Amino acid sequence: MSGEDQPGPYATAYDRSMTDPDGFWREAAGLIDWYREPDTIMDSSALPFSRWFQGGELNTCHNALDRHVDAGRGDQVALIHDSPVTDDRQRYTYSELRDRVARFAGVLRSVGVDKGDRVIIYMPMIPEAAVAMLACARIGAVHSVVFGGFAARELAVRIDDARPSAIVSASCGIEGKRVIEYKPLLDKAVELAEHDPGRVIVFQRPQAEAAMTERDVDWAEAVKAAEPADCVSVAATDPLYVLYTSGTTGKPKGVQRDNGGHAVALAWSMPNIYNVGPGEVMFTASDVGWVVGHSYIVYAPLLIGATTVLYEGKPIGTPDAGQFWRVVQEHGVKALFTAPTAFRGIKKEDPDAVLLRDYDISSLETLFLAGERLDPETWTWASEKLGVPVVDHWWQTETGWPIAANLRGLEPMELKAGSPSVPVPGYQVEILDVDGSVLPRGEEGAITIKLPLPPGCLQTLWDDDERFRESYMSRYEGYYLTGDGGYLDEDGYLYVMGRTDDVINVAGHRLSTGSMEEVLSGHPDVAECAVIGVHDAMKGQVPRGFVVLKAGVERDEAELNAELVKMVRDEVGAVASFKNVAIVPALPKTRSGKVLRKTMRGIADGKDEAVPSTIDDPSVLDALRPALQKGPEV
Repeated sequence: MSGEDQPGPYATAYDRSMTDPDGFWREAAGLIDWYREPDTIMDSSALPFSRWFQGGELNTCHNALDRHVDAGRGDQVALIHDSPVTDDRQRYTYSELRDRVARFAGVLRSVGVDKGDRVIIYMPMIPEAAVAMLACARIGAVHSVVFGGFAARELAVRIDDARPSAIVSASCGIEGKRVIEYKPLLDKAVELAEHDPGRVIVFQRPQAEAAMTERDVDWAEAVKAAEPADCVSVAATDPLYVLYTSGTTGKPKGVQRDNGGHAVALAWSMPNIYNVGPGEVMFTASDVGWVVGHSYIVYAPLLIGATTVLYEGKPIGTPDAGQFWRVVQEHGVKALFTAPTAFRGIKKEDPDAVLLRDYDISSLETLFLAGERLDPETWTWASEKLGVPVVDHWWQTETGWPIAANLRGLEPMELKAGSPSVPVPGYQVEILDVDGSVLPRGEEGAITIKLPLPPGCLQTLWDDDERFRESYMSRYEGYYLTGDGGYLDEDGYLYVMGRTDDVINVAGHRLSTGSMEEVLSGHPDVAECAVIGVHDAMKGQVPRGFVVLKAGVERDEAELNAELVKMVRDEVGAVASFKNVAIVPALPKTRSGKVLRKTMRGIADGKDEAVPSTIDDPSVLDALRPALQKGPEV
């Protein structure tokens, strides 16, 4: 890629991962402690399912905590909790964090949680969230973290799908200046769910104390009485966690991640992609409810013996747009990882980066951005103001770690605005046309990954192998369909142009338009509806709703809009950022009855969108254009 005769470190590593995956990943497995070494590195005998490190046994919690203590590094800081919303900072050494995790693992045991059981974690950004996750891993239980404050109905759906033996929660979360009580939401979800989730362990926060029932267990009291639990040996192929992500049908998909492949991939990614090593500080400004929080707040930094910052606050407003710089200065952060939305917010609040002058961010070497498209304007602003490389990289809940990146530890390469750089070793990225043919460089098509997927990617969907096949593997034989379109340029750099399905990306959060449509269609006055994601300068995309009223119904648009927005907020959650519904006479459809959402999206985004030849009634689209071209009101 450099134009020299000798391939550089990236090309050498990538080529080896393609031609000798067993050798490449056997070497990477040396980054992890095994109770039993794997017999088979990659078992791809049952594609699309692949099994990594078959026969190997390990414990992820041991690798994240105990082994560092055993190696004499127990006094090093493992986790820093930084909460501007409570004005609190806490530091936990590896020894302290291991002891807390072992004790809470004993609490889980005391309420009947065993190896292979599921535990739902519904927590704010407090140290106890990481403790609960690691405690599950310690005893071989499977955690499923649900974003704290998620709507009761969404939580109930996850309870019924995961069928947990216990739920771990807190009395409240803090969103900016608002205290959000979790217990009423959780109680409602338990009431709605058909599955009995067993005991509920509640961490009481002083900002709002939760009312307890007979089912509930007080975290602090239970910890006092608990016996610490040791690490349990699990198979490399045993599940570590299930994490729900939006599906196009509205029913969430439970992405199932294994223990062995996950540990190896994340341990390899830290020095090679993020250039972070033992004792160095990584600040990932995300939430443990999202995959970025799983991978790069909790697991990856601890697996390699780094220090991780768990931040409870916002990039702006808690109290100002200088908080990220304060965290970098205060904790000596080397790598900062967040979503482009955060930087768009900082740029809007402090366009000249005046607040940056108050802080010394000389420890910061790299800013990593992912979760949504990074627009060139934000990339340029961050690059100029921070004076460090701004690295866009691309991955998904399903992959668990980057598909394409600029590998800052392996071989820093030229950065190109609008591109997350090159495929990461292990990922054979190919651009396919509608017939499944590989497209030449520069031509846009479906972004796919040739099977087998590398370690760390999803094994399947929880309790639903058929949906796994159908969702990801059925479109192109032998390929994983990412759901994004894009192209590779002449240098092999990937450009991701956006989703090809009905999942939208709101401030780095993947949300199903289908689930919002389900809510709108439940209103007694709505005959049919469509929700599309439209471009938004701040959040990347925001949802807009269009409803057709039942015959004979006449409603005040503002009044109905308020009702529908409240319904979506209650059922899907505030995170959907759903604020705008238009009443329209009809929806544009194909002759087979499919709503032309892609065409609607294009018009709403100001594109010169061609009218599909399959349209049933072009006049419907003409009538809808003014509503589509009118920007969303906020």
